Amino acid sequence: MPRANDLATKVFYKGESDDFVVFVDDVEILKKWRIDRSIPLADVLNGWKIFVTHSHGAQGVLDTASNAALENEFGTKKEDECMVKILEGGELQTNTNREREGSKNDSKGPMAIGR
Repeated sequence: MPRANDLATKVFYKGESDDFVVFVDDVEILKKWRIDRSIPLADVLNGWKIFVTHSHGAQGVLDTASNAALENEFGTKKEDECMVKILEGGELQTNTNREREGSKNDSKGPMAIGR
């Protein structure tokens, strides 16, 4: 059975000193939020966390952004203000995670060698 083939939608923000990523639940909700700010950020975001890729682009290793990184880039360490700036100025990227398929226990059943 395939696993980990969910749709991942993120907003990538290319900053002056670092690159930032936040994940969103739905593209349509993000588009509506960009027009109508009465929609709560909690409905737009998939998790309340800002990631940093250490200037390795959208596909880099994701680490949690430190307060210092947020302060250097956005002038504030308040996550909600930083998220708004990322959602406003970032690039929307949608991709499907690659399927992973493999055996679960090779020691059982016909897959066992030497029986």
